[in-house]
Amino acid sequence: MIAEVVPTEVRAREAFDDDGPDGAVTLFATEQAVVEGVLDERRKEFTTVRGCARAALTALGVDPAPLVPGPLGAPGWPAGVVGSMTHCRNYRAAAVALTKDFAALGIDAEPREPLSPFMAERIVSDVEASWLRQDFPSAAGLPLDRLLFCAKEASYKALSPWTGTRFGFRDFTVRLRPDGTFLAVPPTPETPISSRGPAGFTGRWAACSGLLLCVVALSASYVSSDLLDDLASKAGKNWDNQKQATRRNS
Repeated sequence: MIAEVVPTEVRAREAFDDDGPDGAVTLFATEQAVVEGVLDERRKEFTTVRGCARAALTALGVDPAPLVPGPLGAPGWPAGVVGSMTHCRNYRAAAVALTKDFAALGIDAEPREPLSPFMAERIVSDVEASWLRQDFPSAAGLPLDRLLFCAKEASYKALSPWTGTRFGFRDFTVRLRPDGTFLAVPPTPETPISSRGPAGFTGRWAACSGLLLCVVALSASYVSSDLLDDLASKAGKNWDNQKQATRRNS
């Protein structure tokens, strides 16, 4: 499923349960420390999605490494790599790419089910609701509110390394398109992502097998040089911190 959505230069791996080889990997000590004492279900999904990430890194030609959540919950990746992981009921996936090809990568998977009215009200703005009515006059069983949430989550995962900020549900404005793409505008549109175009970026979405999947992959050639340098600096610091933690716990 994910291979149909990510660009060809991105390496991805997915699993639909925790019983395969991805769920049988041995966690690094720093990863194991994260799931000490948690429920078995949480430990299994944590392990399997990291198994997916290791397989994707190997396919990219990069040695597997500890993927420990940072202060905002996102893992740090090896130097020269951007990546993202996601898991929901009966699905785990990871995607990785080289920073020479992509400046940012975010993926999110959600069950193909509507949000509760309470959650939908918190996530979907009035203007986004208007766009959904306009662009999807017949949703044909597609839970647009959940798909919008999925697109925002993928956007958050891609952009958070640049800001170090935990975004709120309405910090991004997203317009879904029936052709399987979406446009996302970040919280600070006055700072363009690309030096050659307007603020905002395009992602891709898919719906199949009872799942919704959204991907944001920002090409390194598209992103403005200042933001790219800032991302590389922050990614390097995160990786250095993880290596130090690994030494302390090994």
